[in-house]
Parts: sequence; structure tokens; C-alpha cells
Amino acid sequence: MIYSPAACLLYTQDIELVRRSRAYLRHLALLRHVQDADRLAAVLQQNDPALLLVDLRAREIRDLLQQVQSEWPDVLIVALGTPQSDPLRDAESAGVYAAEDLGLDRRRFQNLIERALEHLRLREENHALKKAKVAVHDFALVAERKESASNQMLREIGRGTPLPVLRFARGFHGSENPDALMHRVVEGLADAATVARVGLFARVRESDRYKLRAGLCCLPETGELEYRERDPLVRWLESRAYLISRAHLSDTIDLSERQLLQRTLDRFGAEVIVPLHAEGRISGWLFFGHRLTGQPFDYSGLEGLMLLADHVSTVLANARLNEEVTLQKTLAETLLEAIPQGIVAVDEEAIVRWFNPTAETILGIAAADVLGRPVESAGSRIGSALREALETDRPLPQERWVAPHTRRSVSVETRRLLHGNDSLGAVAVIQDLTPEETLRQKQELTDRAAFWTDLAASMSHEVRNPLVAIKTFAQLLPERFDDADFRRDFNQIVLQEIERLDRIITQINNFAHPPELNFRSIDLRPPLKKAVDMVRSRLTQNGFSVETTLPDDLPKVVGDETALAEAFAHLVANAAEASLGHPKPQITLSARPVREGEHTSGVVVTVHDNGSGISADLKDKIFSPFCTTKARGMGLGLPIVKRTVFDHNGRVDIDSDPHGTSVNVLLPVAENGN
Repeated sequence: MIYSPAACLLYTQDIELVRRSRAYLRHLALLRHVQDADRLAAVLQQNDPALLLVDLRAREIRDLLQQVQSEWPDVLIVALGTPQSDPLRDAESAGVYAAEDLGLDRRRFQNLIERALEHLRLREENHALKKAKVAVHDFALVAERKESASNQMLREIGRGTPLPVLRFARGFHGSENPDALMHRVVEGLADAATVARVGLFARVRESDRYKLRAGLCCLPETGELEYRERDPLVRWLESRAYLISRAHLSDTIDLSERQLLQRTLDRFGAEVIVPLHAEGRISGWLFFGHRLTGQPFDYSGLEGLMLLADHVSTVLANARLNEEVTLQKTLAETLLEAIPQGIVAVDEEAIVRWFNPTAETILGIAAADVLGRPVESAGSRIGSALREALETDRPLPQERWVAPHTRRSVSVETRRLLHGNDSLGAVAVIQDLTPEETLRQKQELTDRAAFWTDLAASMSHEVRNPLVAIKTFAQLLPERFDDADFRRDFNQIVLQEIERLDRIITQINNFAHPPELNFRSIDLRPPLKKAVDMVRSRLTQNGFSVETTLPDDLPKVVGDETALAEAFAHLVANAAEASLGHPKPQITLSARPVREGEHTSGVVVTVHDNGSGISADLKDKIFSPFCTTKARGMGLGLPIVKRTVFDHNGRVDIDSDPHGTSVNVLLPVAENGN
């Protein structure tokens, strides 16, 4: 059973009261607002019986209440006023259904409206039962009347295509604006059906509600009506899929359905409602008022309206499809024009079909000079790249060059355009690299300036100390030349400081001019052991030890053994210095294979110490040249490590906390691990 609650009307000039009432009743009823006293009578006539909420503060409310009670006795009135006020007491004494405080307690108000709507439903059912005159002994008469009507319908159908369809069959272009198209359709329907009042309810998108999209001579309140997909009227049209005619309401056996249809016809001021279908669903409906002749619609006329509705459904479906295609085309064009890359598209004959504004800016060529012309008009390099793309299905490598007109540095990537097995042409995506190149050059200048500044500061610190020692001994030499112990100390210390200076120069030279690497398939264990021996020979502090875990089944890597040994020696030396002073210094060097499924992809070498970790302000700088916290040293160890690992196509990561530091070096394995 499909039941539609009676109309719920609110007469007030208080917009805030309308807002609160709608919020409270949104799950119970569709509240219609009436603020003009002159329109209240017309609205009640469309919705009798109805539940009327009246704001007792409204204008002319006393006379209005008397008029409603006199002319529409079936309307149920709920008065809303100020407690203990004279208007509220007068309303109570006048016999309204209920008198309530304007404060509107939500729960109390909802319960009141729910009871009032149920009261109206029962009253409406009682009225309908009293009016029912069809008894069992009249059944034959009713059947005879229906049979006669059916025969009449068959005779009307046999006469051929109804006149309304012939009068309506004129062109409606799907390219029209949807609103303009709907208004033209309504005008055509009014002319074809010879009626003055026609309305078209539809929704533009699936998520929309059904609204009056176009109408002719419709009641003012009709434009305020909205229907959700699960509204009783929509559900009835979906389940029945045939028109509603006021002249044939008595044929509807179900009382609640008859009340729903009667109420809907009254709200529209209509005589007939015809559903519109699209893709097996209700897309909307048409309603028609009285014919201009004053005669009711006969069966031939109703059939004509159904055929008109089918025609309108087709027109609206085509218009909706055309609008969607137009929207997608507009969106695609806007997207292609708005993206920051230049787009040049050609068809299968290498004729330019698209040249967006970004391409104009990057290449310095106007679109009007290339559109519809061979692709070479956009430049020989672009033309060559796109023609090559048209001749191959494989992705082509990115190309770079300088645009001749604008001197911009550009990268161009071309692809063939395929739709299934059909070739549509090719497209070139042009990226302007000029800002990146400019930024990179500025960054290089900044980095170079910072490099030399840091180098000068580090050199002045590292070189000055040995020079001071050499200078001091050189100044004392004339006075203490005969002192054998002094000469021995002079010889030993000066040689040490000269060696120190030589190591500094060598380290800087090696960093600036790294030796050429000799790559081959190697076992990582020898360079790792060599790195530990190198550190042990450099460090003289007692207690230095490294715990190593180097399994025998390590896969081989492609690398330079000398460079790797030097890099890992820097890491082990850093770990030894970081753990210096710890009660129980611990340094570990381990290696293990890295597996991806059943495949071994690399070897990870980990150097761990239990020092105090790296401070937060240095974590982002530790791989920068000359960044060091040591009293002595150039700070080139970790930059050399990073460059060496990078040259071996590897990766270096550092994990550090106050309890220690782990440096992980990942190196890819050689082919087949051999």
C-alpha cells in the first residue's frame, strides 16, 4: 500500500519559524510555507484536506481563522502563539485542533504533528467509505459500464494516430539550452493537447529531486514542490507505469492510492498526470489541466497524451545525452587548455588538430598559424618527433632541445593515440624546463659559493695548526740548534705535520678528482675486512674492536674493491670515534642479502655503534662537504661515502637516536649473483 500524508501548510511571515519547523518535520511531512493571506485560500483549495499551522502573530489572523473554519471544515488547524496571550486563548475557544507555544519543543511538536496527520488520514478514510456507493448487487452494472468504456476505447484507438501527436511532431534540437528546450516542449504540448495548463516535472541529474522544470499557466505554489526518489507519488508511478486521470479515479480500488492521486491532482490543478520514462526508470512526469473546450479527456485523448509523453521522453533523453557529451567535451577542452604542459595533437595525416595556449607560449607560435596545417608548421623538431610517433607503437624516449623562437629549454614526449586498434593520431607533451634550469643554475652557483666558503674555513683551520707548529720550531731552531733533543723533536714533529698537510691536500684532491673506478664482480667480504684493518692502523686508542658478521653465502656485487674499502673505512672510523668514551664501546659490521620473493636483489651492509647519536640539527647536513663536529678533520668522509655508493647504483641511509647510529648501505647484486 502506498500512502501519502496530507499536506502540511504553515502560514506565517516569520522566516525563522519556517526554518525551525522544516527542520523538525523533515522526516514526517513536506512543509509548505504560505506567507500571503490572499494565496492561502488557493493553496487550501489545492490541498483539501490539509493540516494548517498558523502563526497567531500574522496579519489578519482572526478573520483568516474564521474563514478557514467556515469554508474548509476538513482542514485541521494547529495554532502557534505566545503562552497566555489573548490570540492563543481565542484560538483555543474557537475549537482548533491544538494550540501550542511558539517555542516549539522538538519532541512535543513532532508528536503533535504525527497525531494530527494520523487524525486526518482516519477522517479521510471515513469520508471515503461513506461516499462509497458500489455494493455487491451493483457489481454487474459497474462491470457493464467498464465494458462499454473499454469498447469505446478500442473504437477510438482504431481511428489511427491521435491528432495531438501529429500537431506536436516538430523539431526539437538537442543542442538547445536544456531550460529553453523544456519550455519549448511545454508550449508544444499545450498546443497539441489544446490545454492552457501544462507542467513538466523532471530532474536534471540522478542525484537531483524532481522539480517543475517548465510550465504554462501553472499555480504559483507548484514551483515550490519537490519530490524525492522515494516519495509516494514517484513510487506509485514506478510501480504502475500508467497515467493518472481525474475522470477515472473511481477505478482505483485501493483507498489510500485513490487519496494519493486525488491529492496530487489537486496540488497541480491538473486533470491528467502522465509519467515519463528513461532507461526503464521514471525520469519525470507531465500534468495537463482542463481542455480549452471544457470537455474531459476521452480514451482517445488519453492515449494521445501517452504518445506525447513517449515523444517528450525521447526528446529529453536526447537533450540530456547531448548535454552530457557537451559537458564532457567542454571539460576536456578546458583541461587541455589549463594544464601547465604544452599540447600539440595531430591526426593520422600529421595535420595539427590541437595546439593549446601553453604550447603557444613555450614555442612562440600562434595556434592560428598551425591549426589545420602539416605538423612541420609548428617546427621541424616537433614535426619529426610526431611523425616518428605516428609510425611506431612503442613509447619513444623523451627529447630535449632549445625552442628556436623563444630560446626556452624544453622536453618533449610523444605518444601515438590509439582507440582499440584504430589510430587517431599522435600527441606531443611539451614541458618548459627553463624555470627549472634557471633554478638549478642558481642553486649550483649558491652551492659552489658555499663549497668554497666552507673549504676556505676548513682549510684555514686544518692548515694553520701544522703551520703554527712548524713555524714555532723553525723560530727556535737558531737558538737551540746545538740541543740534540730539540733537533730530534724538531725532525719528528715537523715531518708529522708535513705528512698531515699532505694528507689534507690528498683528501681534497681525491674528493675533487675521484679516481676512475674499475668495476667487476667482487665478493664484498675482502673490502669489508680491509676497511676494518685500515681503521685499526689509523686509530691507536686501546680497546678498539669491531664485531663482524659476514656470511659465506653473500652474493657478489659489481664494484671497485678499493673504492668500497675506502668508503666503509670512513664509516667504521666514524663509528669508532662516536663510541669513544663509552664505558662499553660496541661497533658492529654486518652484511646480509636482500630478497624480493625468491629473487636476491642486493646486499645491505650495516655499520652500527652505541654512541650518543647524531644531533637533530646535523641530520640534514651530514652528507655535505666540510660538515664535521670533530676537532680535527675536513668533514669529507661521508660525502665520499655517498658518492661512492651512488657510483655503485646503491643507496645509503642513516638511522640515529641517542642510543646509537646505524648506517645502512644497499648495493645491487651482480647478474646471477656471480
